[in-house]
Amino acid sequence: VEGILGAVPSISKLRGTNNDDWIDRLNHRYTVLLLVIFAVVVSTGQFVGEPIQCWCPAEFTDAYEAYTTYICWISNTYYIPMEETIPIDIRQRQDAEITYYQWVPIILLFQALLFKIPNLFWRFTHSASGVNLDKIVAMSEETQLGSPEDRAEAIKNLAMYLDKWLDTYQEYKNNIFVRAKKKAQTFCFFMCDRRGGTYLVGLFITIKILYMANVIGQFFLLNAFMATKYNLYGFEVIKSLIENEPMMESPRFPRVTLCDFQIRQLQNLQRWTVQCVLPVNLFNEKIFIFLWFWYCLIAFLTAVNLVKWVFYQLYQNNKVQYVKKYLKTSNEINSGFDKKLCAKFSRDYLRNDGIFLMYVISKNSTNLVVADLIKELWKIFKNKHKPHSNNVEDEPMMNSEKEPLSGSHLLNSSA
Repeated sequence: VEGILGAVPSISKLRGTNNDDWIDRLNHRYTVLLLVIFAVVVSTGQFVGEPIQCWCPAEFTDAYEAYTTYICWISNTYYIPMEETIPIDIRQRQDAEITYYQWVPIILLFQALLFKIPNLFWRFTHSASGVNLDKIVAMSEETQLGSPEDRAEAIKNLAMYLDKWLDTYQEYKNNIFVRAKKKAQTFCFFMCDRRGGTYLVGLFITIKILYMANVIGQFFLLNAFMATKYNLYGFEVIKSLIENEPMMESPRFPRVTLCDFQIRQLQNLQRWTVQCVLPVNLFNEKIFIFLWFWYCLIAFLTAVNLVKWVFYQLYQNNKVQYVKKYLKTSNEINSGFDKKLCAKFSRDYLRNDGIFLMYVISKNSTNLVVADLIKELWKIFKNKHKPHSNNVEDEPMMNSEKEPLSGSHLLNSSA
């Protein structure tokens, strides 16, 4: 057990970083933690307790009984209901074999890895956007801990850093191809383009599609692993609960099975059939019932979250309203010109990636930080687009500045 627990990563390592939303963390953090715990529980039942016990004939010695227990555990047992006759045909027995119970801890850990892979892909690729999301989120959280002066200074520095990032990856050309690409990115937001301002958003939605594909694929994986219709398992449990039927032993996780093995004695080959009990299937049954409902819940929430993000990206006005909400909170929208400039600020300056960054900060710190950050970026943007006037001040007329002296002046002065 110590070796198993030592191989399990710590909670801090499983957590990752807070640069996504709670639906993603439900997939790659809490589900992974659940699967690791279940794997440890099942492993403990297998390696600490007795995973299988077989009822041996009376003539078996202790050595025979120990051999029977081991051979029936490492080889596959098969399930025949008590009311049915044990078939004589060996092939029929092999068709009823249960092949999964030895490998349940391995398959649970493999499932945990599959839930973690999309997050690892996100962590390794989001930095290509040109901004470090982890540090941005960490700096945003730290602004809530200092004094008001330190907080204002930190917000200002963060806004200047983001302004440099936004300016660096602006389109520096405006030909027909750039305009066509911008038009296509309005609907094809999966185009991960840094200069188009869609890299982070396109990558983020791709990760959500991977989460969705993963949780659906888990049902097919368990179908293949258990050689049973696992995707119908939960419906059968719901049906038995609605009809008030007692929870009978499931043929998917039988507790009493049969085991065939052969013993070679000199030139004779004797075949034995013994009845075995699998206490570990008591845990397996409850674990996989829970996982069926858990996966359905995650699939539903992930699908709703994915549709919400797709809808949010298709309608550009949503992004303008999102930014305008924070600017109105800060009393920065004071005229019709400000409203028009706000649309340009959202679509051409922040763009999809900048607004996505504000969303990530709001989900991992507070809306107050986002409001102050957008306010600072708004000031920077307005200063860049302020109409330039000739700020040439008229110099005051000094007494020393006189007209050139004429001849009459000279005569009067000499008189």
